[in-house]
Amino acid sequence: MGIADDAVEIRARGWRTLAALHAMIELELERALGEAAGLSVVEYTVLDALDRQDGWHMRMQQLARAAALSPSATTRLVNRLEDRGLLTRVLCADDRRGIYTELTPAGRSLYDSARPVHDEALARVLDDASGRPELAPMVDALHAPA
Repeated sequence: MGIADDAVEIRARGWRTLAALHAMIELELERALGEAAGLSVVEYTVLDALDRQDGWHMRMQQLARAAALSPSATTRLVNRLEDRGLLTRVLCADDRRGIYTELTPAGRSLYDSARPVHDEALARVLDDASGRPELAPMVDALHAPA
């Protein structure tokens, strides 16, 4: 194996480790959020992104980036959350083609109750992962100051 091959294998091993940690986190968050709040991880991610706007709204394409979804998947998700009364769409006053999305009071309330569940589940799974030698370096990297 040459130097270039070693570098490829190191990156591939790092990617597999990251994917394994991500899967552990995703499974635990899906379980905890589903049981406690009736939310999926991606639904929580949307509520979280909108909450971080401090009372402002987001364009659909911004929301798609925040949730790592395609525009069509974002539209379907927003439709579902809007049907549940958790968010609403607002037309842009300056550009009639622009549509903003914002939390409703019910959405904010659900987010506020789901956030501690999310944070506790994330802490729990990261604590578990830190005890696994193959995942501990990745967890340490997550806790390192930026």
